[in-house]
Amino acid sequence: MALRATVLRHIRLPVQTLTAIGSRPQPQWSFLRLFSSHDDHLTKEEVIDRVLDVVKSFPKVDRSRVTPDVHFQKYLGLDSLDNVEIVMALEEEFKLEIPDKEADKIDSCNLAIEYIYNHPMAG
Repeated sequence: MALRATVLRHIRLPVQTLTAIGSRPQPQWSFLRLFSSHDDHLTKEEVIDRVLDVVKSFPKVDRSRVTPDVHFQKYLGLDSLDNVEIVMALEEEFKLEIPDKEADKIDSCNLAIEYIYNHPMAG
């Protein structure tokens, strides 16, 4: 699934251009593949805002305690199952898949923000 999304994100379709003399479009069959993700990558501020919104929308969370540095279990009183649910909500929000090994490490807003900001497929 991730490979398919990567390929589709970087394929450019051929465009038709108008010639200088006539108005008939001339197809150009040169496909461009751009491998830079910086042209449409999320800014850190966008990631912070969206991560905080996801955490604040979780039913067991006191919205006033959510900050970019808050730890899910220590400061918000969430258990490990709640932690998994938040990570799943983040995957859905940013349309990406976080491997289990990485998901287990995300136990605070700060770690979630850093992981998502550095992920090339976050959208």
